[in-house]
Amino acid sequence: MGLFSKKSCSICGGEIGLLGNRKLDDGNMCKNCAAKLSPWFSERRSSTVAQIEEQLAYREANREQVAAFNTTRTFGVNMKLIIDEDAKKFMVTRERDLEKANPDVISFSQVTGCDLDIAENRHEEKRKDADGKLVSFIPPRYTFSYDFDMIIRVNTPYFDTIRFRLNPSSIVTNPQSPTIAKLAPDPQSSVDYREFEAMAKEIKDALTEVRNIGREDAAPKGPVKCPACGAQTVPTASNCCEYCGSVLS
Repeated sequence: MGLFSKKSCSICGGEIGLLGNRKLDDGNMCKNCAAKLSPWFSERRSSTVAQIEEQLAYREANREQVAAFNTTRTFGVNMKLIIDEDAKKFMVTRERDLEKANPDVISFSQVTGCDLDIAENRHEEKRKDADGKLVSFIPPRYTFSYDFDMIIRVNTPYFDTIRFRLNPSSIVTNPQSPTIAKLAPDPQSSVDYREFEAMAKEIKDALTEVRNIGREDAAPKGPVKCPACGAQTVPTASNCCEYCGSVLS
């Protein structure tokens, strides 16, 4: 009976329908409330009702920042990184209706690192024999494809990583000759590969440049890696990490 008993949302008080429950550490949440959370948030099951209410308050306040956002640069195709260079802020979303989507608006000063992850995938091409069965070429032939994931590490109370794909579809390259079929071709020969690699560099440069400029007056020292938390940080006046407070060597 308990399995099918009706539950109420610990956030809004509404009734939770069948298969609509989103379990919290000390309560339940309906799918409508869950949809209001940050898309980069992944700790829902271990969060308390109080923590979820706190995040929803932040998300509501975020709407004002979205309304004030002035786009000056955009990167990406489907999922886009949108920059407001004047306010030194950015957001990442695939939605066109920003007011409805309410993407998290993040300050450049919150960025702790930015990297590109290029995934290479290998697929063996096959042919049909006289019986119509798929068999390998001799020597084997492969198709190689690549995907570009941007990873932005940030210092926020609700999430610490924004990961999104730059390319809308995998970039496919093929070996030039069956004699080297076991080796991946040079991906730099692909215009699309070079395009997304350059886009990732532009994103990293943009985030890093604005972040560093905003701190020049407060901390003249260059950015270093904190041995405690791993963040790229500009030492404070007391030579401590600005994120975790650990003393830097």
